Amino acid sequence: MMTLVTGIVGIAMVLGFLGTLVWWIKALPFTIIVVVVVLLLVYDFVRTLRYGESGAGR
Repeated sequence: MMTLVTGIVGIAMVLGFLGTLVWWIKALPFTIIVVVVVLLLVYDFVRTLRYGESGAGR
């Protein structure tokens, strides 16, 4: 439960910061990079919640 709460707070803070940067810079390549990085961040967060720190294993 602690991972869920701290993860959501951290992601919200990063989104606020990156959203401000995207708003001020307004360059398409930068915006694309930020969107891809945020998607990877959310994907990693969901996998960490589902499988734990050690991952799903192979």
